[in-house]
Amino acid sequence: MKFKSLQPILWTENLDETINFYLHILEFSLNERNDDWQWASLQKDGIQMIISKPNQHERLNRIYFSGSFYFNVENVDEVWENLKTKANICYEIETFEWGMREFAIYDNSGYILQFAQPASEISREE
Repeated sequence: MKFKSLQPILWTENLDETINFYLHILEFSLNERNDDWQWASLQKDGIQMIISKPNQHERLNRIYFSGSFYFNVENVDEVWENLKTKANICYEIETFEWGMREFAIYDNSGYILQFAQPASEISREE
C-alpha cells in the first residue's frame, strides 16, 4: 500500500472569503474554481488543498475538524513577520522544548494553521 499525497478539503460557508484569505494572506495560487460545484483548488509550493461549500450530504452546522494544519516552512521568522499583522493570531512565535520554532494563526473560517521550522535549522541559518 502506497500513499502518494494528502489533500485536505476545507469546508466553508463563504467560498469567496476563504479563497481570498488563502490567495491574499498566505499567497496560494488558484488552480481551478467551479462555482456550480462551489469549490476551488489552491496550491502553494508542494501543498495543495480544496476549499468547498458542503454539499447535501455534508451538512455544515459548524466546523467539525478537531485538529490543526501544521505547515513545515523555511524561515519561520520571516513567515511570522509577514503574517503577524495580517491574520488572527492563535499563539505567537516561540521556540518550544521539543525543538520546533513555531506560531499559529486562524484562517477566516476558524481553522488553526501552524507554521514551524526545526530550531536546529534556524541556528545554521544565522
